[in-house]
Amino acid sequence: MNKYKVGYLVGSFSSTSINRLLAKALARLAPPELELSEIPITHLPIYSQDYDADFPPVARAFKKAIADVDAVLFVTPEFNRSIPGGLKNAIDWASRPWGQNSFSHKPSGVIGTSPGAIGTALAQSQLRGVLCYCNSPLMNTVEAHIHFKPGLITEDGQVTDEHTADFLRNYMNELHAFIVRVLTVLPRPT
Repeated sequence: MNKYKVGYLVGSFSSTSINRLLAKALARLAPPELELSEIPITHLPIYSQDYDADFPPVARAFKKAIADVDAVLFVTPEFNRSIPGGLKNAIDWASRPWGQNSFSHKPSGVIGTSPGAIGTALAQSQLRGVLCYCNSPLMNTVEAHIHFKPGLITEDGQVTDEHTADFLRNYMNELHAFIVRVLTVLPRPT
């Protein structure tokens, strides 16, 4: 059985982030072939092209963390109908300087939750556009805009609604299949 390392980025910096709860749930529901771990983004300074000649250590470590995984999963809230600024900042760091894009040929998935009825549909749509520009093969076969209700996911990542748990389990199985397909066509350098 091939194991795949999936780094996930949580777009919220909040200590009470419902998207971090969703990420915990996804890690619990993932098939055994996927090993999920968070790649933190809260410590990154605001990206500036001035850094391109010499990235600060925290940004180099961030780029290395992305390089070390087989795939990336974006777990994002929606702020003002868009991608959270901190998540976009992290993407800017990882995709720069020109010619050193960490997302190129790296399979990715997008998911998110919100108390709003449309989940995070607009943020996800914009994030997909950004990832397309970054040349990251993107799973499009299953879209997941989770409408969060209090108690849906416990602090330890247990999903209390069986229908939602089944949907998220299927999402993770689809992500696994997508990663296998992409890495069969675009194998990672050894």
